Amino acid sequence: MKREVTRPQRASDALDLGTGRENESMDDTLRPHVSEALSDAIAGALTSIDSNMVRFSLVFPGDTTVNGVYEDRSLPGHPEGANAGWTTSFWPGMLWLAYEMTGEHKYRDAGSDLVESFSRRLHDGVDLETHDLGFLYTLGCVVPWRLTGNEVARTAALGAANHLMTRFLEPAGIIQAWGDLNDPDQRGRTIIDSLMNTPLLYWASEQTGDSRYRDAAYRHTLQLRDHIVRDDDSTFHTFYWDSETGEPLRGATEQGHADDSCWARGQAWGIYGFAINYRLSGDDTLLAAAVTCADYFLKHLPSDLVPYWDLALSDGVGEPRDSSAAAIAATGLLELAQQLGGAGRAAEYRQIAFDIIESLAANYSTHGATNGSPLIEQGVYNAPKQVGVDEGTLWGDYFYLESLARAELSDWKSPW
Repeated sequence: MKREVTRPQRASDALDLGTGRENESMDDTLRPHVSEALSDAIAGALTSIDSNMVRFSLVFPGDTTVNGVYEDRSLPGHPEGANAGWTTSFWPGMLWLAYEMTGEHKYRDAGSDLVESFSRRLHDGVDLETHDLGFLYTLGCVVPWRLTGNEVARTAALGAANHLMTRFLEPAGIIQAWGDLNDPDQRGRTIIDSLMNTPLLYWASEQTGDSRYRDAAYRHTLQLRDHIVRDDDSTFHTFYWDSETGEPLRGATEQGHADDSCWARGQAWGIYGFAINYRLSGDDTLLAAAVTCADYFLKHLPSDLVPYWDLALSDGVGEPRDSSAAAIAATGLLELAQQLGGAGRAAEYRQIAFDIIESLAANYSTHGATNGSPLIEQGVYNAPKQVGVDEGTLWGDYFYLESLARAELSDWKSPW
């Protein structure tokens, strides 16, 4: 059932930002009741994962579905199904979530079987010139190490953190997003997605006692706080710095409607990413940035709470929705509410997150479809380039399942 909700006004002025919340599980007294609809959504998601496990046991699905079905990953210069590209870890990430939600060893074993692929990818230097090493090795290796003590996974994750540090550019204090560090088109560029890659560096500091990783992650996040969040509370997708002087240059977009519009998935990354980086750093200004991103996002949603691919778009324009942006935002809102504790609008953020999840479950999920089906449909990868439009996406599926895990498990611990 589609629903409308009253969205919060800008919350920053009302918040007590000095909450100091740790990575705690959600307090059951603050947790909305898990509805029968969400229980059914979890069962359906697990049915689809079970089916996809048969096909993708030791190979990886593509970034998005093709005509509604995941096929073996196909990238130029790599074998079919290879561990290459930035999204491969979302598949084992789903397996580990399924293991945590059910305790069934088939998911643990399937996730463990993929660890060697991530270790080999690092050893062989396969497609490592990206900040998305954080996405890749947090879900692909840190999670199995935490859940099973897999030392191969831990070693690979630390190696990935070391490689990610090579992308930290002084004096700008940023982690370059994409490409060869000598590529003039990419030099000094970062993107809002990078907020989800910094947890790998915080974890590496925790493991090694070396503060360099944490310091780089924190400096990078402050630069995004100051330059990628605009005065109207929207965000740039991407921002450039002069890599020699550190001077901030300009904001732009790669996947949004225009440089001055607001790419929906990017704003969702801002909600979740700033909330996580607040938890990891304790810097209250990052919690305020997460609130800013959340309020803008919520004010620009259509009635069923699943955004168009850019927040500048609205009903009646005939543009596609992006269910993956909704899934990321819902998960981010739950993280944000957790960090706020009893302060500000925590309960309202939490309830709206559940409303978004229920809308996704009712109107966008595949309800347990098998044979390569995604968990949720109507996602968008890159609308300007017409890549993965109105398809399932690996990241959309992962964050949808993560939101369901947060709803189901009172003691669930974030991987980020």
